[in-house]
Amino acid sequence: MAAEQGQILVIATAAVGGFTLLVILTLFFLITGRCQWYIKAKMKSEEKRRNHLQNGHLRFPGIKTYIDPDTYEDPSLAVHEFAKEIDPSRIRIERVIGAGEFGEVCSGRLKTPGKREIPVAIKTLKGGHMDRQRRDFLREASIMGQFDHPNIIRLEGVVTKSRPVMIVVEYMENGSLDSFLRKHDGHFTVIQLVGMLRGIASGMKYLSDMGYVHRDLAARNILVNSNLVCKVSDFGLSRVLEDDPEAAYTTTGGKIPIRWTAPEAIAYRKFSSASDAWSYGIVMWEVMSYGERPYWEMSNQDVILSIEEGYRLPAPMGCPASLHQLMLHCWQKERNHRPKFTDIVSFLDKLIRNPSALHTLVEDILV
Repeated sequence: MAAEQGQILVIATAAVGGFTLLVILTLFFLITGRCQWYIKAKMKSEEKRRNHLQNGHLRFPGIKTYIDPDTYEDPSLAVHEFAKEIDPSRIRIERVIGAGEFGEVCSGRLKTPGKREIPVAIKTLKGGHMDRQRRDFLREASIMGQFDHPNIIRLEGVVTKSRPVMIVVEYMENGSLDSFLRKHDGHFTVIQLVGMLRGIASGMKYLSDMGYVHRDLAARNILVNSNLVCKVSDFGLSRVLEDDPEAAYTTTGGKIPIRWTAPEAIAYRKFSSASDAWSYGIVMWEVMSYGERPYWEMSNQDVILSIEEGYRLPAPMGCPASLHQLMLHCWQKERNHRPKFTDIVSFLDKLIRNPSALHTLVEDILV
């Protein structure tokens, strides 16, 4: 009897031990399996994050966002990431067409691989420059190289490995919009002028969608080609804005072109797509007045005070009321009340498709 009880005890103990071992093994496999799954998932997540992260910048799949070259530890890396290096033997400089802060601006030809020569504008960096000047000069190429739109000036490439350092862009036969309009005062129909404005708005919508704020949108910084296509240019924000000392109001943060700048950007340096929309309203006024100077001979201080008191530029001669209404929308003091560039493009498209809408108030169309 005692022997039988001993046997039963041994069997029971073995059964309990076996069951416990089975439970332990099951838990072990479950835990290690989950750990492996977690590690694999973590690795996948890290890989995904690395794919979205490049040079410390988060990239979202399918969305192109602007990357500020100043966020690079070495800004010279930015220019090589966003701009093609051109062999200087492919460039033929023909004549000087202007001067920039950093050196001469020339026209010339660029031999494209396996293609014909194309006309280009070439910005050169003058000899004896400091490293900082070189960095500031190439910064514009790092910005321009990120854009690809028919109403944004196209960067062809850069020369950085030999002297002189150059930035090569497409050639715009008719030069800056303000000078072009002054030369052709009264030569265009309202719809032609609206077409120019539509192109500028389309370029600005593209920049706004990418998260880029121009800060210096003005007719002088729009270039015009032989087909009257207007392209936003001048992305070198550190340059001298104009020869006219009255043109810019200096703050501790740098120069601001007062006549084109939104009140919150002047007062608090709050630049945004909404402050660009204010500037766009001034560009509209410049276009419809064939390149007149905004606020005429008023001093910068008078411009600031007048705007603060609610003054806004009147409609230029012959400007349809609907276009002036759009300008006034762009000049709303509350920046959140200004139209988005998407709305502006849509509005101007309606005018081009239906010119009789020029006589309709903008409130009736911006819906």
